[in-house]
Amino acid sequence: MSKLDEILGEAQAAFAAAESLPALDQAKARFLGKSGLITEQMKGLGALAPEARKAAGAQINQVKDQVEALLKARREAIQAAQLERQLKEESLDVTLPGRGEAVGGLHPVTLALARIEQLFATIGFEVADGPEVETDFYNFTALNIPEDHPARAMHDTFYVTTARSGSLTLNPLPEGEGNVESLRDAASDGGQLLRTHTSPVQVHYMQDHQPPIRIIAPGRVFRVDSDATHSPMFHQVEGLWVDEQASFANLKGVIQDFLQRFFERDDLRVRFRPSFFPFTEPSAEMDMSWGERWLEIGGCGMVHPSVFGHVGIDPERYQGFAFGLGVERLAMLRYGVDDLRLFFENDVRFLKQFA
Repeated sequence: MSKLDEILGEAQAAFAAAESLPALDQAKARFLGKSGLITEQMKGLGALAPEARKAAGAQINQVKDQVEALLKARREAIQAAQLERQLKEESLDVTLPGRGEAVGGLHPVTLALARIEQLFATIGFEVADGPEVETDFYNFTALNIPEDHPARAMHDTFYVTTARSGSLTLNPLPEGEGNVESLRDAASDGGQLLRTHTSPVQVHYMQDHQPPIRIIAPGRVFRVDSDATHSPMFHQVEGLWVDEQASFANLKGVIQDFLQRFFERDDLRVRFRPSFFPFTEPSAEMDMSWGERWLEIGGCGMVHPSVFGHVGIDPERYQGFAFGLGVERLAMLRYGVDDLRLFFENDVRFLKQFA
């Protein structure tokens, strides 16, 4: 047997004995590396005569090709074996029970809003919407709120300015400038603010619709206030009923019916205390019985004639009532939550109770 035949046989045995790719690479180096057996044969060609060198070179190249073919075949076999082992280790038994996926849920405030909208829809109220960034006119002037009203003070309200890019930025006045004159300057610079109530929606709606009108306006509102029962951002739902026969008695009936159905308590009582709001006359605070206590849950009243004047509705022919309720307060009572801030802290331990 020639030396080349011996090398080919040794390569075949060495490659077959390799059980992993690193072991195969070591065997490859023994035959095809810089100091490998085939490489040494190539180096010996220089000592041969030209004719003998040509024939020997052809034989060496033929054996080299065979060794490389054996190497490739063994590499593919090792890789196939590794893949088969991996597939067996990672195999999925489709007959096993599935792993349950986490189920999301609606936020408690969203649940309360949906319930409010559903209950008012049963007595003919439509849902109206409007912008959260309002002008001074819609948020105050059209609602008969005078310039010296506390709601227009910078410490109660987020005023904003429009940047060149179109984005909105808060624009608080410097310390000591929260007076009427400064507020007029702020209004003249754009007169924009984050709405302090959803009543502006009622103004927008009345400008575009004639009575009879029966709407609720749920949404986010913004005020500079934060503690266990107040938040800089919270939700209100305001209602408006305008026609030729709307009365304070209708207002009381609507509120009592809604609260009893919202809390599912027929024994729930409602009382109205005289109050003052610039946009209603007469006005009242609404309280409801809760255990041994009375809790304030909103304000209401008959729409002031001057508000109708801003929207082109004849106050001699039509009258209406309006009311406002705090959604978070209703949700706190319904779900037994004692701190308003829990609604906005995004604590999954709290929120998953409502999923």
